[in-house]
Amino acid sequence: MNKIPICPICDSKYTYEDGHLIICPECSYEWIPVSESEEKEELKDEKIYRDAHGAQLKDGDSVTVVKDLKIKGSSEVIKRGTNIKDIKLKDGDHDVDCRVPGIGNMELKSEFLKKI
Repeated sequence: MNKIPICPICDSKYTYEDGHLIICPECSYEWIPVSESEEKEELKDEKIYRDAHGAQLKDGDSVTVVKDLKIKGSSEVIKRGTNIKDIKLKDGDHDVDCRVPGIGNMELKSEFLKKI
């Protein structure tokens, strides 16, 4: 027996099938159910972040800076070999959000980092 999914809009458990659609009687939302293989394909479309050596980065990883990085608008420099813990990945040009010891919160490019 197929398990009918709950409504993604209002979380109602009273959804029902009508032909090839799933309908929610509480909010009147209608949608086409997604098969498990299509869900797996959607997960494959997630962006993969890689460091300077091609290793895959994930949230919470620790990294090392591979070259001196000048900070715009400041005379400070992030020295090569600086260890950074607990990174957060995000979309955009500077795809790593982190706290650099002695400097503070920064956004860095993953191409200048190496996974520890």
